[in-house]
Parts: sequence; structure tokens; C-alpha cells
Amino acid sequence: MQRGVVYGILAGALWGTVFLAPRLLAEFSPWLLSAGRYMMYGAVSLLAAVPIARTVWPKLGWRDALTLFRLALTGNLVYYVFLAEAVHRVGIAPTSLIIGVLPVTVTLAARRDHGAVPLRRLALPLGLVLLGIVCINVDVFAGGVPAHPVDLGTQVIGLLCAAGALASWTWFAVENARYLQRHPRFTGHEWSTLWGIATGLLGLVLWIVVSALPAGSAQPILPAAQWHTFWIVNLVLAIGASWLGNGLWNAAAKRLPLTLSGQMIVFETLFALVYGFIYDQRLPRGFEIAAIVLLLIGVSWSVGLHSRDDPQTHRIEDDAQVSAH
Repeated sequence: MQRGVVYGILAGALWGTVFLAPRLLAEFSPWLLSAGRYMMYGAVSLLAAVPIARTVWPKLGWRDALTLFRLALTGNLVYYVFLAEAVHRVGIAPTSLIIGVLPVTVTLAARRDHGAVPLRRLALPLGLVLLGIVCINVDVFAGGVPAHPVDLGTQVIGLLCAAGALASWTWFAVENARYLQRHPRFTGHEWSTLWGIATGLLGLVLWIVVSALPAGSAQPILPAAQWHTFWIVNLVLAIGASWLGNGLWNAAAKRLPLTLSGQMIVFETLFALVYGFIYDQRLPRGFEIAAIVLLLIGVSWSVGLHSRDDPQTHRIEDDAQVSAH
């Protein structure tokens, strides 16, 4: 369990970098950001698959392949497009308010799984997590009024996209963890590599579709230097946030009950905040400090409850590949 918690924290640290990409690549559409990032992820995963192909290939069946494509489509492409569209239509504040409830929705979705602590005992820790998320968003809403107000229809579509992102990642987190626990023959590193190949193929299809659109509609006409930056940023995200981050998350999902692994997602929010402070060269404000403290206390409390109630999680074998990272 201790290893699972550490892997979950490290995955959150890597996933938090994803929030910087739209700010660094503001000229590019969500479709291009998604396609570019996941094509790079696929390329990196193909390279990573070479040394383990002889051991992984015999274990891979048609059901595994179909599951990989379903997870890649829902948890990567669909989630990211929904997220980016929501941010474009209603802004970061409402989007983060909805998607920030992920630790709670994943915990609720997994409430009947083996190893889950009864919800009545998790009520207070989950309450602290929710209060922390509220603090984050109160601070964002207090930051000011959008410079360009949007009409009601655009707002409704944006909120629906945010809800779609929340639903898609909740489903992905639960199904991915359940599948790994039912099929322990795959290590976190192996599953992340296979998942990356599937995601890369879907990203390539999305890129071809976007490329077929009229010039300037989905693909902006930009200088070569900006495209160079686009590919460098996406390569960094592919190696760090996608390949290594997903591998660490899979290792955590194999070792933790879903009611606990779902709350590990909160570290993505925390690290995204820290990276944002560094990028903006400022210190956190009062509500932000309160949110960080509440989230840390809530998740730590939940870890303690699971540690006492679920000793069987120590039975799962160590993941040598992920430990090496």
C-alpha cells in the first residue's frame, strides 16, 4: 500500500505538468493539442515496447486489445477534448470546479469494490477534500470577471463538456483499475506501454481528420518556430505525463483499493497549483493555502483508514519495471 501511495503521488506530480501545455501553446486548438500529444505518446510507447515485446505479446489477447482502445479513447482523447473545449467556452474556473470533483466521483463509483472502506467512515475525509476543492475554485472565481462574456448557449455547452470530461475520466479510472486487478499478468509498465500504443494510433487518426479540414480552421497558420515548440512540448508530455505518469498510475491502481486510488488524483490538482505558482512567479493566496492543507489532510486521513482496514493489498507483487523508474 505504501508503494501504491508513493506511485500515485508521483503520477500526480507528472500529470500536473499537463496544465502548463495549453498556456505554453495557446495558439493551437484542443484537437491539435490532443492529437499531437498522443501521437508522441504512441511513438514513445513503441520504442519502450521493443525490449519487452517478447514477454508482453504472448500475454496480449483480443479482449485486452479492445479494452486498451476503449480506455485510450475514453480516458485520453475524449477526456482531453472535452476538457479543452470546456476551458475555451466557459473558462478555467467552472471547468476546474466540475472536474475537480474527480476524487469524490471515483470513490463513489468504487464504493462496492473489494477493499473499499464503508462510505460512512470516509465521509469526513471526503468532506475535507470537497472543501479544499471549493476553496480552490472560490479563489479562482474571486480573480475577476471574464474579459469576453459568452452567451448562455455557449456556457451550457461548455458546462456539458466539463461534465463529459468528469464522467469519462471517472469511468476510465474505475475500469482501468478493475481490469488491472483482475489481470495481474500485466505490470504497470507493460500496461502503460500497450495503452500508449493504442492511444497513439487513435491520436494519428485524429491528426489525419484534423489535417483534412480547411487550412486555418483547425490547423493554425503559424511560424515554423512555434510548430517546433509544439512538438518539443508534446514530446516532453508524452515521456513524462503520459508514458511514465500512466505507468506509475497503473502501478498504484494495482496496489490500492479504488476508494483510495481515486483520491490519489487530488495530487494532480495540487502539483498543477504548484507549477502554476512557479510559472506565474507568485506565492499562493489564502484560499489556495487553505485548499492545499485541506486536500492533504483529507487524503492522508483516508490513507490511514485504508491502511488499517485493508492489509491484503500487501499481497500484490512488486512491479520491478516501475520501481526502476
